Amino acid sequence: MPSLEIVLGLLLAVTALALLARYAHVPYPILLVIGGLVIGFIPGLPTVQLAPDVVFLIFLPPLITAAGWYTSVRDLKFNRRPIALLSVGLVLFTTVSVAAVAHALIPDLGWAPALLLGAIVSPTDAIAATAIMQRLGAPHRIVAILEGESLLNDATGLVAYRFAVMAVLTSAFSIWIAGAQFLLSVVAGAAIGLLVGWALIQAWRRIDDPVLGIVLSFLAPFAAYLPADRILHVSGVLAVAVAGIYAGRRSSEVIPAVARVQAAAVWDLVIFVLNGLAFILIGLQLRQVLAGLRGESAWELALYGVAISLAVIVGRFVWVFPATYLPRFLNHRLRRRDPNPGWRNVVVIAWTGMRGVVSLAAALAIPLTVSSGAPFPHRDLILFLTFCVILVTLVVQGLSLPLVLRGLGVAADGSEVREEARARFQAVDAAMSRLEELAGQDEQTEAGVGYMQRYYQKRRHVLSTRFGKLDHDHDGDPDGSQLGHVHADGADHLEEHRARAENMRQLKQELIGVERTTVLRLRNQGEINDAALRRVERDLDLEEIRLINA
Repeated sequence: MPSLEIVLGLLLAVTALALLARYAHVPYPILLVIGGLVIGFIPGLPTVQLAPDVVFLIFLPPLITAAGWYTSVRDLKFNRRPIALLSVGLVLFTTVSVAAVAHALIPDLGWAPALLLGAIVSPTDAIAATAIMQRLGAPHRIVAILEGESLLNDATGLVAYRFAVMAVLTSAFSIWIAGAQFLLSVVAGAAIGLLVGWALIQAWRRIDDPVLGIVLSFLAPFAAYLPADRILHVSGVLAVAVAGIYAGRRSSEVIPAVARVQAAAVWDLVIFVLNGLAFILIGLQLRQVLAGLRGESAWELALYGVAISLAVIVGRFVWVFPATYLPRFLNHRLRRRDPNPGWRNVVVIAWTGMRGVVSLAAALAIPLTVSSGAPFPHRDLILFLTFCVILVTLVVQGLSLPLVLRGLGVAADGSEVREEARARFQAVDAAMSRLEELAGQDEQTEAGVGYMQRYYQKRRHVLSTRFGKLDHDHDGDPDGSQLGHVHADGADHLEEHRARAENMRQLKQELIGVERTTVLRLRNQGEINDAALRRVERDLDLEEIRLINA
């Protein structure tokens, strides 16, 4: 079957399974993996080979960029200690602990390939964590920590993976050299990401064509990944993440409303397609993975798969609880500044450790042979065990996560709603203050000022009584069209009507700018996070577009 027909068939399967997931109230990544498993064993269908370069070059950069784009810098700063402990400390701990279990359990598995297995399954998946946690009513800080971890731990895991592969290929390893190269990889990757993010912002400042701006936004992830990974051999994943975080932080200052709305729609479509294809391709790989196994019996493979999966899950619990409470026990200042979280929240973080497409791509990228020309030791077994860990963590933990949240009584804390309310109220108040300044200054705009004062008073009342249902229910006539029609009955008043309508549009444009500046100031001062900013910003963008098209 031609490649194009295969891609179209996969897109059809992704769409159908995503619709089924919505009706079944199941996170769609889980159903896509299961669907891929089923499709992969249907007789007569062509084999779909997932090449590592496809994942690392085509899938990963835009997906990581999108995750970084919507990451709150304030949340990253506030949660930098737990995120660092998870994205660096836990990755290294999982690498070593999984290697120890695999080395002890599997005959003839040396330390180097065992460490390679540990490095492959150590990072959680940014795509899986975000897709699942967004549907669940978890406290905001839990979501922020998990998303920050999954965004940044790929860099640690892939650097450890690179060193483990080198150790197997060359039978040589120096922890000091590895540590120095890790620091270089992190610093250089972050620097490249900052440079690309800055360049993207500067380009956006000078481009007034939304289509060109969207094209640049898609090229930027690859501009960060390729030089870092392929030329300098540093962390391309970290470069992409940093570029996405930086550009997302500055985008509200430079991207016009029309371009921002169009870009959001295009990116949502692309991310859904890439996410869907990534997860269904995971499921499709099982048949090929099983076909490559030789020498182990079915019960041995099952034992190894369960043992390594348990090592990953239990190891996360073993790390998360001491990493949460021990620093606070030893540091009274930290304990006073950031009190001990409830154990239920810690259980949720410990249980949310899904693996995904990055781990599978890393396993598929293992070389076929070592430097001597001999087959890479236990390559097929490592690939099988990686698939087992992905399947267990994504399906078992992902499906049970809502039950865990309900059983522990962990629910959303309302912080995001409060921050959005603060942003909306202060934006309206700032607009009303500006109207008070304009009142009485210009006779031509006096009627428009009075009209807009009544509009904002009504809007503030709606905010007070119906917040949460306001986003697409702005009562009133903010573009001033009704006001203009009051004076449009005769030909003598036509020019006056046009002048009043133009004055109203200019006034409303100015007030939207006041609201936008207020919300940006709140974000920059750390009073609201980026999620609250984007929800309010979207309404302002749509209002501005309505004015432009009026």
